[in-house]
Amino acid sequence: MTRIAVINPNTTASMTATIAHAARLVAAAGTEIMPVTSSMGPVSIEGYYDEAFALPGLLKEIGKAEREGADAAVIACFDDTGLDAARAMARIPVIGICEAALATAGFIAKRFTVVTTMERSRVPIEELAHRYGMAGRAKIRAANIAVLSLEDPNSNARDKLRNEIVRAIAEDNAEAIVLGCAGMADLARTLSHEFGMPVIDGVGAAVKQAEALVALGLSTSKRGTYAPPVAKPYAGALAEFAPA
Repeated sequence: MTRIAVINPNTTASMTATIAHAARLVAAAGTEIMPVTSSMGPVSIEGYYDEAFALPGLLKEIGKAEREGADAAVIACFDDTGLDAARAMARIPVIGICEAALATAGFIAKRFTVVTTMERSRVPIEELAHRYGMAGRAKIRAANIAVLSLEDPNSNARDKLRNEIVRAIAEDNAEAIVLGCAGMADLARTLSHEFGMPVIDGVGAAVKQAEALVALGLSTSKRGTYAPPVAKPYAGALAEFAPA
C-alpha cells in the first residue's frame, strides 16, 4: 500500500474535497490518498502574499503526514507553495502540482498554455515555467476569476475559463491546456472531451509521479540544496515547525 498525502495549503475544506476526488480518480488500486486541509492560513492562495501566510500551516501538515506514515506528499497549489522548504524538511518525496503538470504536458505537446485564475497568480507561474525549463513552450494566461468562485454554480467562472481556453487555442496555437489551479481539478476530463485535446490537471499528474517515485524507491536528494535544516531554537509559535 502506497500512502500519498495530498495537502491543500489553504483552509477551504470544500476545495480539499475537490482535490481529493481528482486524486482518487487516477490513483492506482494500491494507493491510499490522504487528503489534508491546512489548519491555518488564507482561504485561497492567489499570489505571493497569500503564499507567505500559507507556508507555516503547509509545513506543519507535511511533517504530520510523514509521521503518520505517508510515503509521499503532494502540495496541491499551482504556485508550488513552499515546495523548496518542504523538500528540505521532509524525508519523503514532495511533489508540486505545477512542476508535475508542466512535466506531463511536455511529454505530449510541443506548445501548451496554462490557464490560471487571477493576474496576480499568472506572474508566479511564469517564473515557475522558467525555473522548470518550460518558458519556451508554455504560455500563461489568467482568466480573471477568483479561486473560490469556481465552487459557486451561480458565478460565470467556468464560462470565463472556457473562453480563455478558446483564446489559447486560437492565439497561442496551444496543443494542450494545463489547468493552473487546484480548484479546477474536477474539470480536466470534461474540458478535454469538450475541446478534443489534452487538458492536464496538476493534482492527477502529481499523484502519478508520486506513485512512480515511491515505486522506484526514490526521494529528494539531501546532498546540497535540500540538505536537512540544522536544528536550532525557534521562538514562540514557530517552535512547532522547527526541524527535529
